[in-house]
Amino acid sequence: MKLGLLKNEVKLSPYDGEWGKEFDRVKLEILEATGLLEDRIQHIGSTAIKNMPAKPIIDILIGIDDISNVDKAIFKQLQSIGFLRLRVERPGEIVLAKFTDETYEVKTHFIHMVDFEEELWCNQLFFRNYLNSNEKAKEAYMNIKIQSAKQKNINISAYTDLKEPFVKSIYSKRTSKEVN
Repeated sequence: MKLGLLKNEVKLSPYDGEWGKEFDRVKLEILEATGLLEDRIQHIGSTAIKNMPAKPIIDILIGIDDISNVDKAIFKQLQSIGFLRLRVERPGEIVLAKFTDETYEVKTHFIHMVDFEEELWCNQLFFRNYLNSNEKAKEAYMNIKIQSAKQKNINISAYTDLKEPFVKSIYSKRTSKEVN
């Protein structure tokens, strides 16, 4: 299993069953370094969806009691296992990344720190679970990802924008309770 992409690189890899094992390995590191509760660390993103091609980066969701008042110690604890806070500005989310080496050019893992059991947390888990249980939705998302990644001069921002309408349509199923 080869993990990692350069900043702004969009490349999909075929599904790899090792992604789940890598998440489990890193989850243990996070648990040992931080003392967080196990249920507050979840595997999300396309690497958490069976048979889904994905950017070879492991996405990890961490639920915190109050994202606006995170104990600074957690950043030191996560840094001790290689995660650095990024200057990414997203409402209600703090993003950290792990890199292949000290050049900080190739990211292999992301942590998305959000409020535990609030909207962002629930949306991420719903999306993962919905696609893992709904072949039609999984196939539709796979096609969007593949077509988007093939576009000329694609970058991470454009790739994310192309997927966003589909992602939001799945999130809306959670809030409307129309899980078909």
